[in-house]
Amino acid sequence: MAGFTVRQAQQADVNNITILMYEYIVDFYQCPKPPLEHVQGIIHTMLRQQEGIQFVAEENGHLIGFATLYFTYSTTSAQKITVMNDLYLVEESRGGGAATALFKACHEYSLQNGFARMTWETAKDNQRAQRFYEKMGGEIENVLIYSL
Repeated sequence: MAGFTVRQAQQADVNNITILMYEYIVDFYQCPKPPLEHVQGIIHTMLRQQEGIQFVAEENGHLIGFATLYFTYSTTSAQKITVMNDLYLVEESRGGGAATALFKACHEYSLQNGFARMTWETAKDNQRAQRFYEKMGGEIENVLIYSL
């Protein structure tokens, strides 16, 4: 039996999710540290569950990871979809099943709430994540993502 639980994020989780998001943004992806009000603004938006939702993995009273789903639309399918923008676990908790549980929570939420599909992306060099997503049944789409 797994020693962790996966659940929807709650108001009491804001400070701990903030810590995890900074680890994800700054340490893992090596991006500049965004202002606290921006990070917590996203968390509070997800708590309202109108534009998205966050799930957390908790072990022995401590958050060990999170996943973020954003709600949007697909013009080509003319339907609502979810985008799993984040799936993060602290280093020492990787490989123990929590990533699978977070992924499944996101996918089940998407299906149960009438979204046509769930999409996600990962860095080109994140081989571990790519192997995980393939194991979960994900397929690489024939698109390129650009940003300014």
